[in-house]
Amino acid sequence: MNLNILGYFIYLSITIFIILKVGKICYKNGNIYVAELIPNHADLCQKINQVLLLGYYLLNIGYCAMTLISWQKIISSAQLIETIGTKTAIIVFIISVLHYLNIIILTKYIHKLIK
Repeated sequence: MNLNILGYFIYLSITIFIILKVGKICYKNGNIYVAELIPNHADLCQKINQVLLLGYYLLNIGYCAMTLISWQKIISSAQLIETIGTKTAIIVFIISVLHYLNIIILTKYIHKLIK
């Protein structure tokens, strides 16, 4: 029995939930962080944070959808759980790397602008 369709549904549900939840948390806390980097420009900080959130959603959800084409045929429930776990772990790793890269790049770029 091919369990790929079930796997796709479970995988997309889990990863999209994680992406949306992390995005919401980063957006909320990111406003404070960006406001500290660019004081006295609250409107600009809000717009920067909205663009970052949109880019984050597009990149991560797009990547999740694109990974579906690389799945092998799943024939057992154990293989289904293993595949979903592995693919979800990769997405969580990518999200964490992108988060830290965003912080580093924003900090360096803003410090260049300030000087």
